[in-house]
Amino acid sequence: MLHRVPVALVALSMLMSVLLRPTPLAAAPATQVPAASVASAPLPTEPTGAGRVSSSSSSSAPSAASSPPSAAASVPSIVVQRWFSVPRVNGHLASRDLGLLINTDDPYSVQVGEYYAKARGLPESQILRVKLPIKSALTREEFTELSEQINSFYGDRVQALALAWRLPYAVDCNSITGAITLGFDAKLCAKTCAPPSKPSRYFGSASTRPFKDYGMRLSMLLAAPSFNSAKAMIDRGVQSDGTMGLRGAPPANVHLVSTSDSVRSVRQYLFPPPGPVPQLGLNIHLDKTDALKNSSRVLMYITGRAQVDYIDTVDFLPGALADHLTSFGGMLDKPHGQMTVLSWIDAGATASYGTTSEPCAHLQKFPHPQALLLFYAQGGTALESYWKSVAWPQQGLFVGEPLAAPFDRSAVEQTSASR
Repeated sequence: MLHRVPVALVALSMLMSVLLRPTPLAAAPATQVPAASVASAPLPTEPTGAGRVSSSSSSSAPSAASSPPSAAASVPSIVVQRWFSVPRVNGHLASRDLGLLINTDDPYSVQVGEYYAKARGLPESQILRVKLPIKSALTREEFTELSEQINSFYGDRVQALALAWRLPYAVDCNSITGAITLGFDAKLCAKTCAPPSKPSRYFGSASTRPFKDYGMRLSMLLAAPSFNSAKAMIDRGVQSDGTMGLRGAPPANVHLVSTSDSVRSVRQYLFPPPGPVPQLGLNIHLDKTDALKNSSRVLMYITGRAQVDYIDTVDFLPGALADHLTSFGGMLDKPHGQMTVLSWIDAGATASYGTTSEPCAHLQKFPHPQALLLFYAQGGTALESYWKSVAWPQQGLFVGEPLAAPFDRSAVEQTSASR
């Protein structure tokens, strides 16, 4: 069954295509101002109330979201924070839907993969052992061989993949998660600032069966600076299941940060209104600062800077999502002067996102804060929520514990029933 993307998100995708000139983020000075400073556009379907989830989840395929957004959207001149709507989602991916890839030539991969299989109860039938070079990027030929192994081994048995390694993280200019899930986009490598030829049809979707519905086997890298850091990340993901939105529990904090780096802070135009969202057990904070310090009970930290200070002082909750909009957050092993996603993981986040080649200032290439939050708050996994929040994910590296689901009510019900 295929699912329609809400009109609000289609309009948003059109808006994002004209929000900025494609400024190379790596070269953008902190004082540079976006070509069009816009908070949000009037939506064809006006949201009403905090954290809106639309009641329908249509069975027809998305159309406008399956091709690059038009540049014809009108752009208002006044910043207005408002909630966008996302479709209601029933269910989420589980261990039975997840395949695990282990690189037998990489000691880190073997150690992390074996630990993850045990932590999530993955049987041997869902584990594919491969031999890959331990380097930044696979060649196109190496990737073709890997892709054939994946398809031959799994067929239609799994909807998503956990990749138990740090390297490789790319295939030429594509991220390895983008190439595995969407297929390799060779045209994009001629000009990485351009829109991809393969936008994600899963963006904003109500689907819980991405491979069955869209032919997209979602993927996420189990990457961390060390085995101990990866083990802690996995433990946080497992521990997080069903821990959010509980009656009587203190609220979790969502920090959406606008920094002095105006180009990298463009997602502020997609932030919702600040304040408590009691039905989700959340407090939304719109912070204007270059870095949070000593913040407590943080479930989400979204910002934009090349380097983010003091993240080691942040009290991340199990299942926390955190990322920063910059050029090379997904380039894990090369000196480029920018913080990578591994710093978020090491600081206590459970999942993150960063690009592996110069994306320029296209908002579609980064997670939409509201989509990320609202899909997660419906009980989705970190893997699903991150993938549903990015319209153009070809260059984006998804990193973390895929099955973390803090708002999963079924986990709470199972725990109660076992008592």
